Amino acid sequence: MGTLGSRMQASSQDPEEAIETACASGKHGCECRKRKRTAHCDCDSEPDEEDALLDTPRRKKLKSTSKYIYQTLFLNGENSDIRICALGQEWNLHKVYLCQSGYFSSMFSGSWKESNMMVIPLEIPDQNIDTEALQVVFGSLYRDDVLIKPSRVVSILAAACMLQLDGLIQQCGETMKENVSVKTVCGYYSSASIYGLDSVMKKCQEWLLNNLMTHQNVDLMKELGSDVMEPLIQSSDLFVMQVEMDVYTALKKWMFLQLNPSWDGPIKQLLADADTWLCKRRTEEEPFLKTEDGAPFTPVFSHVRLQYIINDLASARILERDNILPPDWLTSVYKSQWFAMLRTEHDNDNGPQDANKEEFESSSMRCGRKLTKDGDYCWRWTGFNFGFDLLVTYTNRFIVFKRNTLSQPCGGAVSLQPRRHLAYRLRLASFDNSGKLVCSRSTGYQLLTLEKDQEYVVMNLDSRLLSFPLYVCCNFQYTSPHMDRRPDCDHGHLSQGIIHYYPL
Repeated sequence: MGTLGSRMQASSQDPEEAIETACASGKHGCECRKRKRTAHCDCDSEPDEEDALLDTPRRKKLKSTSKYIYQTLFLNGENSDIRICALGQEWNLHKVYLCQSGYFSSMFSGSWKESNMMVIPLEIPDQNIDTEALQVVFGSLYRDDVLIKPSRVVSILAAACMLQLDGLIQQCGETMKENVSVKTVCGYYSSASIYGLDSVMKKCQEWLLNNLMTHQNVDLMKELGSDVMEPLIQSSDLFVMQVEMDVYTALKKWMFLQLNPSWDGPIKQLLADADTWLCKRRTEEEPFLKTEDGAPFTPVFSHVRLQYIINDLASARILERDNILPPDWLTSVYKSQWFAMLRTEHDNDNGPQDANKEEFESSSMRCGRKLTKDGDYCWRWTGFNFGFDLLVTYTNRFIVFKRNTLSQPCGGAVSLQPRRHLAYRLRLASFDNSGKLVCSRSTGYQLLTLEKDQEYVVMNLDSRLLSFPLYVCCNFQYTSPHMDRRPDCDHGHLSQGIIHYYPL
């Protein structure tokens, strides 16, 4: 590298003389060698290895073209050829940039009177659009990237849809999907429905199916309307905790909050207050869903799978006490269950043997369990399941089904048929603090045949993927499907019709 004196001597040399000396000495291999350079030399773009070792000073970073355009043309409005007025504010903009918008491109290229105007008043019919959203949307035309805050995404989406900016609409959708939470899910779902973002609606519905029962929240129940709640209760993908009775209980609390939105208390007190309120309004003559206040909730309650509630005595008594449901709903289900039990006993109905996913989705038993921490667990879900006493075990990262007949005590009669068939699907999931899936596993729809006291490993888990608390959700079908009657709902009115009905 040379001594300090030699470097000082080199630095005091005239720059052009230094270039000429360097070229004459062979450091540059181009035609500029042996002559004084007055212009840029192309060989500067490919320095050799020796140049790379030199301690060259760093160049000052220049403002990027995008930032310069945004600052000079958009923020400062220099050389503006059009003025946009909206919501009491003005923007000095440029037609060539505005034409990126389908809205303005059509305006300027057609025979509209605005095509020759220098000042354009913009009508904003959408109340979701404000001046801050317009500032972001107009600014997006002058820059490469846009930062969209989750709290502002709905307003920006509304403005982007109005101005027909497909790229910005897509970015808003991605922002929404990444930030679905208990505070945003209802607003995002509603906005996605208005502005046609099907992928966002699907993401919000998936979040609700996973979190409605696993992380019950008072504010969320107040926000959820019947139009959103109905497909959730109907779905076999609903992550049910405990049993179907808990779905009914959740709906009872939800209905109470819809009719009493000013209620403010801890969620542990919610069920007691809902029961007290129902008790005051209860009459012997008329079930609540037949009243003026209760009728709007009929479509949602019609999707509760009652056949998996009346199979438990305590739950059946609560249904009778609450007097929410029309009596003919329960009568139909009791009749169906009685015939299902007779078929199991006298016709040797050993359970489903043919794969029919559609029937399984519409009629399977929904149940679940929360595993707070890693350890050994063994449980059964309550209710009479036609003599099929199914034990579920979690131990050493294995989930095992066992058809119990003689080896362990059970609360009811047990079928001693040599083989019983079962349709099932088991899902595991864990969530972060916002309710987003951290990990999930599913067996998919399966058919299983178990002999007496036989065990079957349903799932073997990788410990590296496990995160607790772990939520286990199962769907079961114990008996073969058949044709029967069940209550149906059409525009809030109860009707009877022959449809597929698959009892427990």
